[in-house]
Amino acid sequence: MTAGGRFIRLYATARSGQNGVSLWEFQVFGSIAGAVAPGGPGYILANPQVTNAVPATGTPAHAYFHEFQANCSVTHDLPDDPIVFAGKPGASHMHTFMGSTITNAGTTPSQLLTGGTACKAPGDKSGYWMPTLYNGDKAMDPIGPQVIYYKTGINDYKAVRPFPPGLRFVVGDPASNAADFKGHPGFVEGWECGNSSFNIDFPTTCPAGTELNIRFQAPSCWNGLYLDTPDHKSHMAYPVNGVCPADHPVALPMIEFKMAFPVSGDMSQVHLSSGRGFSFHYDFMNGWDPATLQAMVSHCINGGLQCNARGYDETQPDKGAALNDQYLLP
Repeated sequence: MTAGGRFIRLYATARSGQNGVSLWEFQVFGSIAGAVAPGGPGYILANPQVTNAVPATGTPAHAYFHEFQANCSVTHDLPDDPIVFAGKPGASHMHTFMGSTITNAGTTPSQLLTGGTACKAPGDKSGYWMPTLYNGDKAMDPIGPQVIYYKTGINDYKAVRPFPPGLRFVVGDPASNAADFKGHPGFVEGWECGNSSFNIDFPTTCPAGTELNIRFQAPSCWNGLYLDTPDHKSHMAYPVNGVCPADHPVALPMIEFKMAFPVSGDMSQVHLSSGRGFSFHYDFMNGWDPATLQAMVSHCINGGLQCNARGYDETQPDKGAALNDQYLLP
């Protein structure tokens, strides 16, 4: 295909004879403004691609938890976004970056692996970023290691596999309205402080000394073909009733941001660099050491454990840890 268009799948369920299916006519109508041909600009091919995969529908033994934490601190704020505005410094609204210490407008996944990290596990050099939160004109960056969960999004937690090297995606939309934000499949509990929760926008006030919290989940089903797409979202999808959709059959860890911002009291001047509270979104660029991520996924997610950042479940100490006391592979 040399022109823009939709992805079209024809699924034939029965043969017309011994040699296959007879297709008399196949028409596709309509268009997408600004569509880009698959394999064209904005499409980054996975190498290798995962083909012929089917969604996992197994029913392993019940485990209440199947997750681990990546505890990463804020490193810097910049008006950059190396996914949406790659190679264009200053083109974005202000973002608060966590994890990788080198993330800027020109950063690529391979470059992340050469830099430092503010995550507890040295093997996690991923770039995590979100719109900067302000109280008036003062940036209120989260203090200390933040909780980034890696968990299963599907019922068959043993089928979850690590992120492929080079994967990147955007979660949510800065252009969301209140209804979009509330109805988003990644919505968990909205904005919280004190006893106030499920807020679509920022609460009017928060008890003095508390923190403003947000939890938001990322899509965890991958199409197996692309590490990125022009909209930075189409290669990923959310599970439906605990199963990945057929066109995104590969189950990856579900990231969940749990951010805590040091702001309380009168919230009337609190806003994001992208706008109101319901414009919250975030980006992820995979910078994990493959062996470290594989160990964490296998031990904690596939193993049905509730692990900390070194892959240790305090409630099941007999299961051991994926990493040593320095958060490195033993």
